[in-house]
Amino acid sequence: MTGIRTPANALSALMIFLVLTAGVAIAQNQPIKRTELLRSDLADVPGKQTVIYVADVVPGGEGQRHTHYGDEYVYILEGTLTIKPDGKDPITLSKGQASHIAPGDGIHAAMNGSKSEPAKVLVILVVEKGKPLAEAAK
Repeated sequence: MTGIRTPANALSALMIFLVLTAGVAIAQNQPIKRTELLRSDLADVPGKQTVIYVADVVPGGEGQRHTHYGDEYVYILEGTLTIKPDGKDPITLSKGQASHIAPGDGIHAAMNGSKSEPAKVLVILVVEKGKPLAEAAK
């Protein structure tokens, strides 16, 4: 009998649907999606590595306050990004602009400068190997 579902089959289908849609909802709630492009040790600089990734930031999306164990370079591929360092004025960057955040610049957060358009950012980190790429602010 094709096309007729028993209650058990209907329940199974419902459970699969809920699991799949829950995964989509969780992914949509993430303000920043990171896609790592390259991770490489620095030649002749023991203990340092470079990590390059693209960050896709949803409209109005904001990452948590954090620091890095090294230097962070950002280049705006699309949209705008506002970098908010603690105790300093925010820096807003638009498509084609770049910035450098040194370890001494301290705790900062970044957010999409637009509430309606996504942002895409190329990020290059030169950090201590074996440490986390970022550490949440305390």
